Amino acid sequence: MQEKTVGVIGGMGPEATVDLMNRVLRATPAGDDRDHIRMVVDNNPKVPSRIASIIEGTGESPVPCLREMARKLAAYGVDFLVIPCNTAHFYYDDICSAADIPLLNMIDLTIERMTNENPRLNKAGLLASTAVIMTDLYMKPLKAKGISLIHPSTPLQDQLFACIRKIKTGKYHDEERHVLRSAARDLVDRGAEALIVACTELSIISDAIEDDIRLYDASQILAENIVCMAKA
Repeated sequence: MQEKTVGVIGGMGPEATVDLMNRVLRATPAGDDRDHIRMVVDNNPKVPSRIASIIEGTGESPVPCLREMARKLAAYGVDFLVIPCNTAHFYYDDICSAADIPLLNMIDLTIERMTNENPRLNKAGLLASTAVIMTDLYMKPLKAKGISLIHPSTPLQDQLFACIRKIKTGKYHDEERHVLRSAARDLVDRGAEALIVACTELSIISDAIEDDIRLYDASQILAENIVCMAKA
């Protein structure tokens, strides 16, 4: 069977897209160049701000830009699409309708992995941007499965959101890792049995989270599913 090519609707942010590509490389069983997966990537940092549109309510909608990216990648000949941005999944249905090829849903894949591996899970913790929390992207599907979802206390969430903005600049240091580690520990101390890293910026520094915490990184799960889909 011919291997499939993935199209990446990226740039939200740019380093998060590169991080996903690296994760795909590491997840691919390869003995040489030819064993790796072909990725056609539109790493477009000019996508209108999801934060300005969702949180502030004043920004331009990113939907037209995201739909155009999907159409152009499909026209290039990719077999399926992915979006390495949790917040952008708020527009998942709009993007799906722009191209007649599959679009992997990072949120569904992450929830499926976590619940399959933890069938008795009662409470999960969310490490994400404030926009992901506001839109209930993880809350609604988890609630339907009888799982409660908590996020960091307001002061910690504000710090985490500031970290996400800092990581987007490419100029981040140990301070951002410390905030993520503290937010993760806060959730575990409040009863979270598993944590979801639901921001691809936070995925970049997710190795800062302590090893004893049961962690589901949406970017890593998406990378592994890209490999499965391409190699199927």
